Amino acid sequence: MIIKELTIGELSERSGVAASALRFYEREGLIHSRRTTGNQRRYHRATLRRVAFIRASQSVGMPLSVIGEVLALLPADAPPTREFWVRASECWSKEINARIEKMERMRDRFTECIGCGCLSFEQCALVNPGDELAGQGPGARRL
Repeated sequence: MIIKELTIGELSERSGVAASALRFYEREGLIHSRRTTGNQRRYHRATLRRVAFIRASQSVGMPLSVIGEVLALLPADAPPTREFWVRASECWSKEINARIEKMERMRDRFTECIGCGCLSFEQCALVNPGDELAGQGPGARRL
């Protein structure tokens, strides 16, 4: 006998995700449930795959906002399909490339910043972009 719906406890046990996280995912619109007459949550079995997708996405650093955008491409109770994974991969590629570029810029700025000693913050693009602290006088204003 295949169970078509899961309680929040069953979903938590099967997915390995805490019930509190599942409720959060639901509040964020990442997963959906129906309510029984006793106001208990019931999740479609396809929610297991959606939760797996969310966890896999988070494990590679995807923010929930991006995960939500990708999941919005699926109907509420539909499991991820091969076509969905291809589309998600395209969305991830853009996000991952943007993150890599940002990390490379930060790496390069850290290298430059370490050499300056950050005593005046005049050139520090990380802590003091545009030398905003100059208006407060000379020296290390944030120490």
